[in-house]
Amino acid sequence: MRSPEDIIIKPFITEKSNMEIGSGKYTFIVDVRATKTEIKMAVEKLFQVKVIQVNTINYAGKMKRMGVHQGPRPNWKKAIVKIDLDPKPVSYLTKGGKEVANNKKYKTSIEEFGVAQ
Repeated sequence: MRSPEDIIIKPFITEKSNMEIGSGKYTFIVDVRATKTEIKMAVEKLFQVKVIQVNTINYAGKMKRMGVHQGPRPNWKKAIVKIDLDPKPVSYLTKGGKEVANNKKYKTSIEEFGVAQ
């Protein structure tokens, strides 16, 4: 299993991604082979937030030239991660009918994203 640092490469900061932060959507450039489940677990582990939804987009690298030499840029993948802005403790019933609450502490934002809200 890969580490979360190998899956999430860097944040993807644009005007549109900055506007979506208010609704709890953060955009990252991720490893091309990463699955949505791996991205969700990596974000939850790195930033201690509760992830609700992950959307991914694959981009093909463009052809670029430098002088007479021409070659492709690498393919890349973008992930838009929606986090829970109001995380509540999860409760469930055990075999004996006893209710148990999971009291994990989740943050409501990702401060390390590199932008001020």
